[in-house]
Amino acid sequence: MTDILKLAATEDTPEVYFDVQANEFRLSGRSLPEDAFAFYAPIIKWLETYSQNPSASSVLVISLDYFNSSSVKQLLEIMSVFERLVNVGKDAKIVWCYDTDDDLMEIKGLEFQSMIANVPFELKAC
Repeated sequence: MTDILKLAATEDTPEVYFDVQANEFRLSGRSLPEDAFAFYAPIIKWLETYSQNPSASSVLVISLDYFNSSSVKQLLEIMSVFERLVNVGKDAKIVWCYDTDDDLMEIKGLEFQSMIANVPFELKAC
């Protein structure tokens, strides 16, 4: 596993920037991949490898403008990795950033927060 996973954003996929040394795990942009499973599978695999020897503290920042329904399951899989970190005694947190004018993304953040109960989950207007 490399210490950095970096994927540039496209019109249909988010920017992915995961840096173990900087303790920065960030998804931002739009998530509308035609095949969400295929797009997210290597990202989830990278995180699962990371979770075998994680840092003492891990913070996932999700700042999406929009995501489609097929991305929901994949985002939950990513959040579940952070939930497993908490379950084994690691310090992990999820920050859901949304635009102050985007009520829908705030509501979606609240929905994710209710599904990921064991991880500190912060909704933040960014």
